[in-house]
Amino acid sequence: MSTVSTVEPKKKVKKASSPGATVLFDAPGPRARQRARIFSVIALLLVLAIFALAAKKLNDSGQFEYDKWGPLFDPSNSDFTVVWERIGTGLKNTLTAAGLAIVLSLVIGVIIGVLRISAGKYARMPLIAIIELLRGLPVILAIYLTSRIAEAAGLDLSGLPGGELLWFLVIGLTAYNSVIIAEIVRAGVASLPRGQNEAALSLGLTRGQSLRMILLPQAIRVMLPALISQLVVILKDTSLIAILGGYLELMRTSGILIQNLRNPIQMYLVTAIIFILFNYGLTKLAEYIQRRLSRTGGPQKPIAVAGGPL
Repeated sequence: MSTVSTVEPKKKVKKASSPGATVLFDAPGPRARQRARIFSVIALLLVLAIFALAAKKLNDSGQFEYDKWGPLFDPSNSDFTVVWERIGTGLKNTLTAAGLAIVLSLVIGVIIGVLRISAGKYARMPLIAIIELLRGLPVILAIYLTSRIAEAAGLDLSGLPGGELLWFLVIGLTAYNSVIIAEIVRAGVASLPRGQNEAALSLGLTRGQSLRMILLPQAIRVMLPALISQLVVILKDTSLIAILGGYLELMRTSGILIQNLRNPIQMYLVTAIIFILFNYGLTKLAEYIQRRLSRTGGPQKPIAVAGGPL
């Protein structure tokens, strides 16, 4: 009786990949890690040396003296109350202009976006021309042209609340940002599956009803983070009214205070911190909404549209 020997197949042994190894390159060895640490220390020392040199130069020029920082950070200073009242007024004017521009840009942008989606081929061409024209126009030029065109046309906006300079700024910001929002709306609707519109049309809905009742409510979830990010752009661009002067928004107010206090570095530092805080809050709001939508809205991703930082 012959015996049959059974040979177990060899098991494939997976090679343990070294930590840090990727498809593109191997993990650095001991010498490479040591060189990286040395270069990191050298770079850190260079950065610290640059900061130390800058601090010495600022100290030599008297930038750390109390007279330059006291009106901004010392409540016992005689100018502290007046300075922060002016800053508060400038911030209020900035937020007023930004709020008006945001509301008008959203309303007009959604209308333009819907018209571009629902209009026919030839009716869409003028809208596309306007969008491409305004999207390629620098915002500061849009504000300047608004003032010159209004003056040439004999339009008197001084009777409106806030004065004509406020409305030159609002109209210029709206002209640019509304077309960006229109592109966000178009991209948001285009990102939806085509079956959504086909199913709505098969139920007897018109193109407009399908867009209003089915597509736009779903697209809002996709484009909302991009819309909120655009608010950051509008808030920052309010400072461009400086080309016309006269409107005391935050940057213009800071410039006037600098002329009296002679502390441009300190004043613009405070102004920058205020802008950063508001923009950081808006950015975090966009991230929070994006996280909420990603948990409740499936795999849809937020969109970005060329023509402005979104």
